[in-house]
Amino acid sequence: MQNIVTYFTQIVTANSPQDWLLAALAFVFTFTVLPLLRGFVRRTARSQDMKARPVVLALMLELIQHTSRLFRVTVALYLAEKVLTLPSSADRVFEMLIVLSFWFQVGLWLMTAVRFGLERRTAAGQDRRLAGTINIVLFVASLVVWSVVVLVALGNLGVNITALVAGLGVGGIAIALAVQTVLSDLFASVSIALDKPFGLGDLLQVQGCEGTVEQIGIKSTRLRSVTGEQISISNAELLKSQLRNLGRMNERRALFSVNVAYETPEEKLDEVPKIVAAAVAKAQGTRYVHCMLKELGQFALVYEVVFFVPHLAGNELTASLEIVNRAIVRGFSQAGIKFAYPTRTLHMSQL
Repeated sequence: MQNIVTYFTQIVTANSPQDWLLAALAFVFTFTVLPLLRGFVRRTARSQDMKARPVVLALMLELIQHTSRLFRVTVALYLAEKVLTLPSSADRVFEMLIVLSFWFQVGLWLMTAVRFGLERRTAAGQDRRLAGTINIVLFVASLVVWSVVVLVALGNLGVNITALVAGLGVGGIAIALAVQTVLSDLFASVSIALDKPFGLGDLLQVQGCEGTVEQIGIKSTRLRSVTGEQISISNAELLKSQLRNLGRMNERRALFSVNVAYETPEEKLDEVPKIVAAAVAKAQGTRYVHCMLKELGQFALVYEVVFFVPHLAGNELTASLEIVNRAIVRGFSQAGIKFAYPTRTLHMSQL
């Protein structure tokens, strides 16, 4: 206890009252001006349209807003300490504090810049389905940024990071072999985030399943199937499979057959394509392709019908099919054309 009192007595007596006053003024000025500047930046940011600002200015505003209080306190203490004459041990403590605080703030600034770039790119593309990939990229970026920040901070503090990096490399290989499945899914999630084969809200067909993408995670992607249940597929398996993204189609094709009875007169058969074309036109936005006599079936004349429906919100293929089918039934009834159904004729002879 006596040594501590002696230590602080030496610090007090080694500096004049003017030095203590200057140190206090430096601390108060720094700790007051920086918050005022930060508050001014926040008010300016709220009053202006973010999209109208230049990219560099918008990024600088984001960096200033994400300046931590710890960094401001450390800067104030560091400037105050430079005015005073302190023992070497105290100087070493302040040096460690400023180094750790500085690199912590650098990490925050780097992550803010990464997040700013991703959000600006997503907003510029006007495709909110890609928002799910931001979390994946941010996760990988945070691993890289904070790993580098910690190593550089330790190096500035005099720690020999060469042996540490070598040890981490050997340990990393061992860990990678132990969790290679998890790493495979992680790299697959990064590939999904960068290549963007699908996004949130897209309708996928994969591994015999069909569902809408609800979440793109670090290890797996979750789909909501058309029957209601949630399907979870690992990202690595998802990229290995043949994937059909129905959510990015411009239009969907409708293909079905119409069976007409063999007893239908030939002149009425010529009306079948006209009736079908008129029925397809009743559905909004459809594009008629053909109605052709494809096959002479066992019990019916088989007509193949093909048309396309625009893939838009609120314009479902099933709804268009119902409209077309009802119109075909109504048109056949008015024209006196009968649908065919499986029949079998038995010829009986008298012995």
